[in-house]
Amino acid sequence: SQIMCVAMNRSIVGVLLGIKGTLKGAKGGKPGAAVDGAMLCDAERGECIVSDSETAAQDLFDAKTVLIVPGYGLAVSKAQYAMADLIKMLRDAGKEVVVAVHPVAGRMPGQLNVLLAEAGVPYDIVKEMEEIEGDEGRFDVSLVVGANDTVNPAAVMDPDSELAGMPVIQVWRSHKVLVLKRSLAGGYADVDN
Repeated sequence: SQIMCVAMNRSIVGVLLGIKGTLKGAKGGKPGAAVDGAMLCDAERGECIVSDSETAAQDLFDAKTVLIVPGYGLAVSKAQYAMADLIKMLRDAGKEVVVAVHPVAGRMPGQLNVLLAEAGVPYDIVKEMEEIEGDEGRFDVSLVVGANDTVNPAAVMDPDSELAGMPVIQVWRSHKVLVLKRSLAGGYADVDN
């Protein structure tokens, strides 16, 4: 728990008591603020593009390179087997697939690695964040499945963000990003996505 709290910039006391937010409060930041030319997602203001499954499938079909970033949402929904099936279909269709795992993805370090291995995802395509760092821009599509803080651009681009300074997988550098989430709620650090 302490490792997770440090990585996500939260206090252990705050987590244990259910206190929302991180150790550093945002200064003047407002939801929907611009982040390097992109807007933070706010469906009520139309800042998200909601897609259907056919369009997402076409995007994956058209891609030659796919980066998949799983998060706690994948674990809680027990979707590792469906993910393994998708990875197999993409690879069988000749796509290069890489799975990038953040060190604190899930609720404990290593959780996603274990779930992916259990589902039969080949070890050689599962990479730690450091192994793909700076390489995200070469992917045609990044598919984020249930991840929040570990892919949030505010951690890198907004010095006033509560996530500022936390290393993240920079999926926004890909040509296209598809995000599968149950809701638009914040992640572990309770910061807008």
